Amino acid sequence: MANSTLLVALKILLILIFAAWVSLWLLKPTQLWTRKWKAAEDKARATVFGYYGLNFAVYTFPPIALAIIGSFYLNLKPRESIRSRKGRKLTAGFSNPLLVNTLVGVLSTLEILAVFLFILFLAWNFYARISNDFKNLKPAKSLMLNSWQLKYLKVATRFGLLAEVCLAFLLFPILRGLALFRLLGIQFEASVRYHIWLGTALIFFATFHGASTLFVWGVSHYIQEKIWEWQKTGRIYLAGEICLVTGLVIWITSLPQIRRKQFEIFYYTHHLYMVFLVFFLFHAGDRHFYMVFPGIFLFGLDKLLRIIQSRPETCLLSARIFPSKAIELILPKDPGLKYTPTSIIFVKVPSISKYEWHSFSITSSSRVDENTMSIMIKSEGSWTSSLSHMIQTRQKSDGDQTKYISIAVEGPYGPVSMDFLRYDSLLLISGGIGITPFLSIIQELASSQNSGINKFLPRMQLIYVVKKSQDICLLNSISPLIFGQPAEKCLLKVKVFVTQEEQSDATVRELLNEFSEVHTVNFGTKFLNFSISGLENSLWMAAIAGISSILFLIFLIMFNHIFVPSQKNPTKEKTPSWVVDLLIISSFILALICSIFVALVIRWRRLKKQILPTLQKQSKALEKGSTQASDALEEHEIHFGGRPNFEADIFAKFPDEKGGSDIGVLVCGPETMKESVASICQKKCGAKKQKPNFSFQSLNFTL
Repeated sequence: MANSTLLVALKILLILIFAAWVSLWLLKPTQLWTRKWKAAEDKARATVFGYYGLNFAVYTFPPIALAIIGSFYLNLKPRESIRSRKGRKLTAGFSNPLLVNTLVGVLSTLEILAVFLFILFLAWNFYARISNDFKNLKPAKSLMLNSWQLKYLKVATRFGLLAEVCLAFLLFPILRGLALFRLLGIQFEASVRYHIWLGTALIFFATFHGASTLFVWGVSHYIQEKIWEWQKTGRIYLAGEICLVTGLVIWITSLPQIRRKQFEIFYYTHHLYMVFLVFFLFHAGDRHFYMVFPGIFLFGLDKLLRIIQSRPETCLLSARIFPSKAIELILPKDPGLKYTPTSIIFVKVPSISKYEWHSFSITSSSRVDENTMSIMIKSEGSWTSSLSHMIQTRQKSDGDQTKYISIAVEGPYGPVSMDFLRYDSLLLISGGIGITPFLSIIQELASSQNSGINKFLPRMQLIYVVKKSQDICLLNSISPLIFGQPAEKCLLKVKVFVTQEEQSDATVRELLNEFSEVHTVNFGTKFLNFSISGLENSLWMAAIAGISSILFLIFLIMFNHIFVPSQKNPTKEKTPSWVVDLLIISSFILALICSIFVALVIRWRRLKKQILPTLQKQSKALEKGSTQASDALEEHEIHFGGRPNFEADIFAKFPDEKGGSDIGVLVCGPETMKESVASICQKKCGAKKQKPNFSFQSLNFTL
C-alpha cells in the first residue's frame, strides 16, 4: 500500500515537472519571456550562481530531474503486470496502429498525436519569432542588404532555431540506462526510430539554415568575407559550417542503404557526433546550448555508465550450431541477475573489433536459466560472419586457451514489467530469425505455469514463417514445451509456414527430430573470472546523475569566477564567447570524471561480492530427443508452398482456437510482415461491435 501511494506521488511529480518544462518551451519564443528572462539574468549576475547557473537550473535541470525521479519510479514498479481490463482497453486504444505506410512504417494513435503536437510546436516557435523579426526589421550595419534579402536571412536564422529544437530532443530516444522513454513503456529498440525522425528533421532545418545564409552572403557579395570568419563574440560562422558538414556526413552514412550493407561505416562516422556538438556550441553560444544540454548531459553520463558496466569482459561458454547455420551463444550470468522477456543485450567481441557493438534479443529466461544467458545470431553481415567463422574454426582446434573467446556484454535492456500478461491470449507472429524474442516469452510463461506463480496465464499461438523446413530447428530450445506436456495443459500451439518448399506429409515433430542434430562447441573457462551482472541498481544510477549535475554546476561557477572577468570592471576586455563555451565543456568533462570514479567504486564493490555460478555444459531443457518425450496427440500444424493469409488463416480462426476477448498480437520479422499484420489489426479495431480486441505490438530482434 505504501509503495502504491509513493508510486502515485512520484507519477504526479513527474507530470508536473514535464508540464513545467513543456510550458517553458512554449513561452521561450515570446517577447514577454524574453523581457522577463533578461531581467532575471541581470539579477542573477550579482549572485554567486551568475546567469549561467540560472540557465542551467531552469533550462537544463528539469529533464535531468525527470531521469532521476523516473529511476526511483521504475525501481518501485512491480515486475509482474496487474491484469486490469480498463487499463488494457485504454492502452489498446492508443497503441493500436492508425497509419500503416511503407515509408514511415506502422504508427499508433499516440505516435501520430505526438508527431502532430511536435509539428504544431515547431510552427508556433517559428511564427512567434519570425513575426516579431518582421515587425522590428532593421538593416544590419555590417551587411548592406535590401528588404527581401534581410527578410530571407531572418527566415534562415529562425530555421536554425528549429534545428536547435530538434537537437534538444535528439538524444532522449537513444538513452538506455537513464531512459526517459521507459517511463512511457517504450523500449530503446522501439524509440530508435524517433531518433531517426528527429535527426532527419534536424538536418533538413540546419541545411536550409546554412544554405540560405550562404546564398544571402553570395548575392550580397559578402561570402568570402564571412565564410572563414571566427568571431570573437556572438555566433561563430566557421563553427556552424563545420557543424553542418559533420551533420550531413553522419546523416548520409546512416541511411538504410549504407547502414545495412556497410554497418562499420555507419558505426564509426556516427561517433562524429562529438565534433558536431562541440562546434554547435561554438556556433550557437552558451545561452542556446543550455536548452539542448539536457539530452547531451544524460547521454554522456549514460554512455560512460554503460562502458563501466560492460567491464570487465567475460568469456563465451559454448555455442550451438544449428542446421540452418544459425548459432546460439551461451554466456555466463550472475544468478542474481533477473530480466524480463524480449530484453536485448549489446555484444562486443574484441578479437573481431575492439569498438563495434551489436544488439541481440535474449532467447533464454532468467527464471529457467539462473546461471546462463543465451542469444542467437545468423550470418548476415561481416561481423556476424566473422564470429560464425571463428566459432567453427575453434571447434576444430584443441586446448582450452585456443578455444577461449573473450566477450563484452552491455545490458540487458528490457521492459520494466511483463505487459503481455495482461492479455487473455497471445498471438506471436515471427519470420526467420525474428523468432528470438518469442523464445524467451514462451519459456517465461511455461516456467510460471510449472511454478504456479501466476494463476492466470495467457494462452499462446506461435505463427512461424520460414523459407526452408530446416529453419524450424530454431524451435529446438522450446521443443520440450511444445511436445512435453498433455494437450489440456499446454499453453502453446504452433503453426509453421514453409514458403519455399513443396507440400510434404511431415509433421512439426518429425521435422524437429530430423533437424535436431545440433553441434555444440564448448569453450575453455580457464580465464572466466566474471559473469554478466547487468546494470547497476536504478537508485544508484539516479544518485550518480544527481551528483554529476551538482558537480557540473560547482565547476561551472568556479571556472566562471576564475576566468571570466566581472562586468563591474569596465576596463577589462570582454571575454571571447568561445572561452565561455570551453568552460562549459571543461565543467562537463570534470563532472563526468568524478561521476566515473563513483561508478567505478560501486562497480568494484559489486564485482568483489560476485560469486561465479556453477556452470553446466548443457541445459536439460536442450537435450536431444526431448521432442519424443510425450505421446500427446500432434496438435501443431505445418503448411508448405506459400506465405500465410494472415486474415483468413490466422485472425479469423484464432478466437475459436484460443479464445479470450483481449488478444495481444506481437510481431517480429520483416517490415512487410509487420505492416500486413498491423493493417489487419487496424481494420479489426476500426470495426464496430468487434468482440475480440486485437492489440498490436511490434518487436525488433536486432537494431
